[in-house]
Amino acid sequence: MKRKLIGVCLMIGLLAGSTVFGQPKVPFVTKTLDNGLDVVVIQNKTVPLVTIEIAVKNGAYTESPEYDGLSHLYEHMFFKANKKYSSQEAYMERVRELGISFNGTTSDELVNYFITLSKDSIDDGMQFMENAIRYPLFLKSEMEKENHVVTGEFDRNEASPFFQLYRAMNKKLWPKYYSRKNTIGDREVILSATPEKMHTIQHRYYIPNNSALIVAGDVQPEKVFSLAEKYFSDWKREANPFKEFPIPEHPPLKATVDTIVTQPVNVAMTMIGWHGPKALDDMKSTYAADVFSFILSQKTSKFQKHMVESGIALQANLSYQTLQHTGPITATIVSQPMNAKKAVDAFMEETTQWTDPDYFTDEQLETAKNLLEVDAIYSQEKASEYVRTVAFWWAVTGLDYYRNYFKNLRAVTRQDIQTYLHKYVLGQPHVIATVVSPETKEALDLTEGSLAQ
Repeated sequence: MKRKLIGVCLMIGLLAGSTVFGQPKVPFVTKTLDNGLDVVVIQNKTVPLVTIEIAVKNGAYTESPEYDGLSHLYEHMFFKANKKYSSQEAYMERVRELGISFNGTTSDELVNYFITLSKDSIDDGMQFMENAIRYPLFLKSEMEKENHVVTGEFDRNEASPFFQLYRAMNKKLWPKYYSRKNTIGDREVILSATPEKMHTIQHRYYIPNNSALIVAGDVQPEKVFSLAEKYFSDWKREANPFKEFPIPEHPPLKATVDTIVTQPVNVAMTMIGWHGPKALDDMKSTYAADVFSFILSQKTSKFQKHMVESGIALQANLSYQTLQHTGPITATIVSQPMNAKKAVDAFMEETTQWTDPDYFTDEQLETAKNLLEVDAIYSQEKASEYVRTVAFWWAVTGLDYYRNYFKNLRAVTRQDIQTYLHKYVLGQPHVIATVVSPETKEALDLTEGSLAQ
């Protein structure tokens, strides 16, 4: 899994295998304004629409405990009153006038906002986004109203047994700096947030030299660059926030640990997590991780035959989340309740075979690379979604990584995969978290430590 978003997207990600967004087949052109704002234009004339996105290097990784979740709250407040539209009603009236469809997402290392509207309204759309990003008001009355929306998100997530599992695993996987991996945030921190804290985030991270303007659709690059200069060139550059507020390194796990979560579920789900590569420090392993995860996901793989076709598990996957600051490697195993421990044991036994020369064939290796490329190309078809892919790579690795993705993907060898597995997975400390019903826990005599043996 390459990206992690809050809410429903997060839960879908828990159940999915590796998702890779590769080198662009739809070309884009870039320009950096004098104030440091990166401008990216993706031309796609399929439909007469344009999507305007603003991406900011913000998110969970910037949050100390007292700010846990405020990137998420900021995302909600982006679509509220600003200097131009002084109330939510005025803001929404302008949305209706322009026929705008809008949304935003918060993830580990990115917060992004996007609107889609008619190509003939691009000038108005750029001005609309400029006012939202540069001049938010953070009215206390609107923040109090939005608390109900945020509380609703928490309630929906916390009602899911699998979210409870995901959170329990992450608390063990990132014990020292959990807030910096907790995308949805802390309920009490969000509900007690003040306009002053919102403005602190704004002045620290919402600055041109920490942001990108990405425009996709039926547009001319020269027109977009001209509008970017018109509306954003006087946005003042500020000091690099990551020099003044550096991101702490997550200390490595010292030992394998486990945790049991009891919820009223009809299946057992186990998540096993390792600390994976830091994308910019070990790029080679990120490509190897993507290829190997994809090999395992194929129905013809030994992994699927041993884990799923055998009946031990209902579903089994391995994924890696590309991040600049320690991306997690996560195995997800779903089984019948009474197979919970058996499935974990079978998975761990399977890992001992991963570096065997005959565990996968040369054909499976090459097929994985080809299918990853096909999936990536297909993901670029819709301009309004493709902007989010570009924003993710811009924030996490930089666009050069993205531009060269396919070339580096094709170069992955068996030795690269073995190096990745030995460095990050095999024999390395990890976290095992399982969610089962109280009845299953009692029947299997599951206790802390019983899965980590």
